[in-house]
This record gives sequence, structure tokens and C-alpha cells, in this order.
Amino acid sequence: MPLLLSAVLLLAVVVLLVNQLLEHRRRQRLVNRRLRGEADEVKSTRGWLQRLGDSSLGQRAISLDSETQLLLDRIGWRRAGQRSQFAAWQVGTPLVMFVLVWAVQTLFFLPVNHEVVAPLLGLGVGYIAPKRVLAWAAERRKQQISREVSTFIPLLRILFESGLAVEQALRVLTTESQTLLPALSAELKLVLNRVDSGLELGEQLDHAAHAVAVDEFTDTCVILRQLINQGGGAMKSLLSLKQLLDDRRLTNLQEYISKLSGKMSVVMMVFLFPALLIVLAGPGMLAISRAFAH
Repeated sequence: MPLLLSAVLLLAVVVLLVNQLLEHRRRQRLVNRRLRGEADEVKSTRGWLQRLGDSSLGQRAISLDSETQLLLDRIGWRRAGQRSQFAAWQVGTPLVMFVLVWAVQTLFFLPVNHEVVAPLLGLGVGYIAPKRVLAWAAERRKQQISREVSTFIPLLRILFESGLAVEQALRVLTTESQTLLPALSAELKLVLNRVDSGLELGEQLDHAAHAVAVDEFTDTCVILRQLINQGGGAMKSLLSLKQLLDDRRLTNLQEYISKLSGKMSVVMMVFLFPALLIVLAGPGMLAISRAFAH
């Protein structure tokens, strides 16, 4: 119990010191913004978690890891506030896991020979867990975008055949297809926001394709850039890409079904074959055992 109280008091002191440091830096930023004539930040939208992510420790936690930045791009977290939020989780989760494991060990598993081993393991798990969750979310979003492209291409062809240009078609899809294509609509919205800022549409499509890293979306962006540069002649390319995606999807489904049938065969051999052997060979084995008994 004394060790638990000491750990809680130490954590409280660390939290207070970090909060004071972040508050001091926030006030310095406010003063600098006022000196530059910029608007003040709204305090209600910046909690302690956001301030922890904006700190030098939080920013260093994600700036030193290029893979984390790529994964954040793939899930669509490209704003500074979103990256600061992940940085706060990257810094805060190990500390929480360390204190939690130490508290559980002190309450339920004392005495132990090496009291520091389990908290250090919790610290390591807390450091690895946010990145693993981020990688899982990036893979899920990649699969979602890959599925949505198959619906995205026919909608594009319909809008192009109705006489809309590339930018107009993308704006219509971004506005009207948020329920049908949530991930692609979010990506296209970021692209169109940059276009509204004065950037070129083709370059932003290439940037989005590189950030998402989905082959189907990359091929679609290449065709869209061809439409932007040439003004036409890419409708057959869209149709060929749609047929290629359908064939690839059919092949993946056939491969999945073949693997599933193999797994079911293993399950049948493990669970059904012993029961079938008992039913068929059981009477004969009993008769042989009785014969030898007599």
C-alpha cells in the first residue's frame, strides 16, 4: 500500500508539472499570436490532451518515426490537430500503462522478487499499442477505399457522360456520396479544399494517391489526370479499369473460397473423423476385445 500511494503521488506531481509547463508554453504562444495580430485560440477546444500532443515531447514522438507519419496519412489524419492528438496518445499511453501495472501488482501480487519488471513491460506495451492500432486502422481504411473504388468509377462515368468536367464531377460525388463512399468522399474533400486554395487539381490527385497508397485509387487518379490534361479520350480507360477491378475482385473471392474450403476440411478431419471412426470401428473393436477376454 505505501508503494501504491507513492506511485499515485508521484504521478500527480508529474501531471501537475507537465500541465504547468504546457500552460506556460500556451501563454507564450498566445502572446506571440497577439503580437503578430492573429486571432486568439479558443481555450475550450484545446484540452490537456491537445496541449500534450502540441508539446515538444509529443511532436518528437511522431516526427522521429516516418512510418507513423505514413500511417497517419493513410487514415486521413493530415491536420496538425489530428497529429497532435495521436502524439498525445503515443506519449500518454505508456505512462498510464506503467502506473496501472504498478498499481495492480502492488495491490494483488506482492511480494514479488523483481517489482520493476512488470511495470517496464507495461511501459513497453503502452508504447507499442498506439502504433499497432494505427496500423490496423490504416489497413482497414485501405481495404475500404479499395472496395469503394469499384462503385466510384461507374458514378464517375455517369457524370462524365452527362457533360460534367472532372472537377465538377468530383465536387458532386463529394457532396452527394458521403454515405455511399465515406472514405473516398473524405479524401476528395481534402483534395478540393486544396484546389480552392489555388493549387492544381492534377497535382493534388497525385498527392492524395501517394498518401492513400491504394493501387486501385492510384490508377483512377492517373486516368483522371489524363482527362484533365487531354479533355477526353479516357472513358475507355475507365471502363477497362472497372473490368480489371471486377476480375481482380472475383479472383480474390475465388481464392478466399478455396482457402475456406481447405480450412473446413481440416476442421472436419479434426472433429468429425474421430467420431466417425468410433461409430464405424467401435463395434468391431468391442467384439475383438470380448473374444480375447474369453
